[in-house]
Amino acid sequence: MSERLVSLQPGFLIRHWPYGETSLLADVLTRDFGRISLLARGLRKPKSKLAGVLMPFVPLLLSYGAGRGELHYLSHAEHQHSAFDSPLQGKALFCGFYINELITHFLHQSDPHPEVFELYQQSLMALQNGAEVESCLRCFEVNLLELVGYGLDIRYDSQTHQLVEADRKYHFSVEQGPRESVNGEINGTTLHALHSRQFKDKESLLQAKKIMRMVIDFHLQGKLLKSRETIAKIIKHM
Repeated sequence: MSERLVSLQPGFLIRHWPYGETSLLADVLTRDFGRISLLARGLRKPKSKLAGVLMPFVPLLLSYGAGRGELHYLSHAEHQHSAFDSPLQGKALFCGFYINELITHFLHQSDPHPEVFELYQQSLMALQNGAEVESCLRCFEVNLLELVGYGLDIRYDSQTHQLVEADRKYHFSVEQGPRESVNGEINGTTLHALHSRQFKDKESLLQAKKIMRMVIDFHLQGKLLKSRETIAKIIKHM
């Protein structure tokens, strides 16, 4: 039985590791097949034609054959002409690595999510075009969780079932949601901002970051995000 061939599939490199003496294992996000693993034979040889092609945050066209299990064999890769006309730099670059890390944790292998692929492209383009990084990351986090089945229901008070009001304060629980409290640490305006994906002030961004960190940590169940610490150090020294 011949292996299934996939030709010129749009994708992005998420992470990679050396394999053997000359090859590379790559985790890629594809438009139609989700997150998959590719073995690029001989890519680390000095004269490999693919050596300068597989780069993070660059739109790719990938051709590969389906192997046994979840491992596929890369046969061709090229850069895709697109609106990505300049690389990510500075803080935006490290934010890109954070986004990649979330992709590896929240997308199962070979589980197609074309809407996540589109979200990923849009987020990279926003970072490339100089978008406010904290706002961009919060939008990516809440949209990603919604697309993979972990959406937040933050519109209603979990105790009274009434709509959250902008001028009131709330406690937030990952499992139960917001609950009104005079000593609440979250403003109603922050919950509205998260729901609408529109952050108009620094306080809402800071509180939204706190909420999303609680939610992501809850679903990661103890797994650590290496890029989070790196970003925190960079922001501290900027």
